[in-house]
Amino acid sequence: MNKGLLSFFIIFIALLGGAIYYTNSIQAPFISLSNSIQAAYFNTVESISNTIDEHFYQQEHIKKLKEELAEYDHNHLVMQQLSSELNNLYHENNSSIKTDPRVELVRAISYVKFSDINKLWLEMQDFNSSKIYGLVYKDSVAGIVISKDSKPIALLNGDIKSSYAVFVGEEDAPGIAHGNNDNTIIVNFIPSWINIKVGDEVISSGLDNLFFRGLKVGKVLSIKKSQGYQSVVVDPYFKSKEPRYFYVITEVQ
Repeated sequence: MNKGLLSFFIIFIALLGGAIYYTNSIQAPFISLSNSIQAAYFNTVESISNTIDEHFYQQEHIKKLKEELAEYDHNHLVMQQLSSELNNLYHENNSSIKTDPRVELVRAISYVKFSDINKLWLEMQDFNSSKIYGLVYKDSVAGIVISKDSKPIALLNGDIKSSYAVFVGEEDAPGIAHGNNDNTIIVNFIPSWINIKVGDEVISSGLDNLFFRGLKVGKVLSIKKSQGYQSVVVDPYFKSKEPRYFYVITEVQ
């Protein structure tokens, strides 16, 4: 190749490069293509990163749930063992007492009346319309279950007809709890000679054959004395905020 032809090609390439660099109409397609490639690259990288993060998050979440389930299973087995040993102890001592509470998971269907959030229709498999049942949400007393038109209806803590036996305070002062048509519970007929105070814990006593002893009810807000008894206003742990599932105690012992 002679020097003249080589010089021509060098000048031509330099002019073409300058035109591409300085001319928008020529530069634009190259920039657009470059941007598209970069966008596709970053989207792909981000997608892969998100997929990896999601995968490891799910793995971690599943692992945590499995650990919690294993712990629950372990605790359940321990409780079953303790119950079995306690029942065997009763049996060896010719006692008729046994520890074998029965519970059933039930679902709330709807309010009995839209104007009353303390009454719910329940879906319950083994319902005996002649019985009254204790109603539990998690580890707290939620109310009682009665029959209406031979169907189960939940009377939550706020209902004035929702009544059950409780212990108040460190000295286990006995009393009868019932709803107050608001966000509190009233406990009546507490003996006046037993010392109770604001902030005391209220638990189920199990003396009504509806609940077993020790389920959480609430804390004492105020105390009133009259005619040889005390009554207290209780702030309940269970708040009726549209729970869907409860446990019904079908048999205490």
